[in-house]
Amino acid sequence: MMKKIVVLSGAGVSAESGISTFRDSNGLWENYNVEDVASIDGWYRNPELMIKFYNDRRRELEHCQPNDAHKIIAELERQYEVVVVTQNVDNLHERGGSSHVIHLHGELTKACSERGKRCVEDIGYRDIKYGEKAADGGILRPFIVWFGESVPLLEDAAAHVQTADILIIIGTSLNVYPAAGLLYYAPTGIPIYVIDPKEVQPIRREVIFIKEKATEGMRQLRAKLMTVDS
Repeated sequence: MMKKIVVLSGAGVSAESGISTFRDSNGLWENYNVEDVASIDGWYRNPELMIKFYNDRRRELEHCQPNDAHKIIAELERQYEVVVVTQNVDNLHERGGSSHVIHLHGELTKACSERGKRCVEDIGYRDIKYGEKAADGGILRPFIVWFGESVPLLEDAAAHVQTADILIIIGTSLNVYPAAGLLYYAPTGIPIYVIDPKEVQPIRREVIFIKEKATEGMRQLRAKLMTVDS
């Protein structure tokens, strides 16, 4: 029976592919205040701005490619059952080859009705037009979980972490809750690897730090896993 790896990934995985992050710029994301473009209150205040912002992010994503971190995570499926739980809204894990990805914070290439995220549809990289309607008659909005909204896939993610044999935390500062609390669902005694070039939040579990960017960190971890399981 294959061992199970659960990967908790954040913005640092996609940064080397050219995807901008907002945690490194004093609360600004592409020169916008985070509360204006990443909160449900921002949507109520100015939906037109929100639609434009995510249209721009979608166009950016179309021209980005998965990097070696995404690809190595996918390659682990040759030897392990791998579940990726990501805070990222890009599709680079899938394009890198991963077959089981849980998007906690939504997906940039999908849209939904503002009436409770019903009528989800794949839109690829096209723009959402301001005022465009979903199938249920509600305004079409980005399929993103913003600050101030519930995280519907959190329980599913936690259930996978509870059954992991190995946990990999990569490219996340562990600042954003509730996602940051998922590592505490991991079984006692399993190896927990944390890959990040910067300091992360204090972790009340025994972990193995690899203080590198995502691509180099995954190269080192792949070599370590091959040695352990050979």
